[in-house]
Amino acid sequence: MEKKQTRMKRALKLRSKIKNVNAVRLSIHKTSLHIYAQIISSDGASTLASASTTQAEIKSTLEYTGNIKAAAQVGKFIAEKALAAGVTEVAFDRSGFKYHGRVKALADAAREVGLKF
Repeated sequence: MEKKQTRMKRALKLRSKIKNVNAVRLSIHKTSLHIYAQIISSDGASTLASASTTQAEIKSTLEYTGNIKAAAQVGKFIAEKALAAGVTEVAFDRSGFKYHGRVKALADAAREVGLKF
């Protein structure tokens, strides 16, 4: 299988497990230049909070947006927004991306701020 197909297969399995738990989820997506994060309600109908390296308030503090430091910054920012929205516990939807590098940095930074997965 191609790389994208295997990632989508992993994402489908992960999302079906999260759907059974019926939890609010922290969904991420990454490209080579940016990383995006969203807190999505348990029914999937609305986005409660979002953060990405394309936002001016995050981008202005970074030298480069496609590295671990940028992912950690997004993790801190999304966790602060989630706590402000009243969300303390989420299911981590990594969209099929392997849990290392920028994905791990984002998750660890969100946990440091107080978000529980």
